[in-house]
Amino acid sequence: MSSLAPQRREPGELFGPRFTLFADMLAVGVAAAVASLPLITAPTAFAAACAVLRRSIREDRSVSTGEYVGEFRAHGLRRVLLAGVAVFAAVTLVVLDLALAGAGLPGARPMSWALIAVAVAGLVVALRAAADPEVACGWRPALSRSMARSATDPVGCALIVTAVGLCVAFVWMLPLLALLLPGPLAFAITAVELRSEPPADPDPGR
Repeated sequence: MSSLAPQRREPGELFGPRFTLFADMLAVGVAAAVASLPLITAPTAFAAACAVLRRSIREDRSVSTGEYVGEFRAHGLRRVLLAGVAVFAAVTLVVLDLALAGAGLPGARPMSWALIAVAVAGLVVALRAAADPEVACGWRPALSRSMARSATDPVGCALIVTAVGLCVAFVWMLPLLALLLPGPLAFAITAVELRSEPPADPDPGR
């Protein structure tokens, strides 16, 4: 982070910098939700949200709509489409496998639990890849780095699963929150990833 010293409010400022970050998180969530409306763009929309929130946290500054749009466009149309197709293919495969496992075949119950465990692990890896600072350069290397981080950071994986579970619970209780939750989820995953990174130097010229 930029500094460990407490940040004071300017004269006349109603809210401190933490509230500004909270507002940015919600705004980024709305932008990601809108960018995800075509569905196939959802993975890139979430990755762009993680990228702008990462810079906001490390550089201690607000984000803008233009910055989010620029981060989204940095992925390129081909990567946007490939990421979307890959995610929906994986989801479809898991759903079909669960349907077959629940068709009353012998060993269906343990197979269903195994599929759920694989799906959760894949979701964690995919979310950590979306929060990778270089994901715009390619999803495949980002996924490789994500798998390596997940293998060495089980606590981070548990935190991500908890964050996803809370988001699902919130949407179940109040579906309208789905418009805002991409921001808090992106923030949570970015915070998990930043745990293992050194803080940004507030004065790089020193």
